[in-house]
Amino acid sequence: MQVNEKPFETGKELNREAASQRTRDRQVYTPRVDIFENADGLELLVELPGADESSVNVTLDKSVLRIEAEVEPPAYEGFRLVSAEYGVGDYSRSFNLSEEIDRERIQARMKDGVLRLSLSKVEPAKARKITIQAS
Repeated sequence: MQVNEKPFETGKELNREAASQRTRDRQVYTPRVDIFENADGLELLVELPGADESSVNVTLDKSVLRIEAEVEPPAYEGFRLVSAEYGVGDYSRSFNLSEEIDRERIQARMKDGVLRLSLSKVEPAKARKITIQAS
């Protein structure tokens, strides 16, 4: 079994379209992600402008971490859209996680359109004495 040197490989981004079919006829954007690492784990800052915690879905299936958000365009009563320079749509991004990430301790927080994911590393196995039993 090969062990990844990096706990999270951005080069291992998955093709979202290959993983599932869309049911909404909307533009899908790949959100920008900043990844910070320390000895204990990783922090991912995912930019999701227009999204809130109720519209964001983070799932982990085996080793695939998937981030998806649905954003509705703003509606202004009594007005119709004449020109738009800012695109509004959904977000989708997926990553493969290495075995170095503890799947049970992933945490997510959302504030001001930024999703913060905390991914803890698995604690190394501690040395222990193994008792020998007589047969």
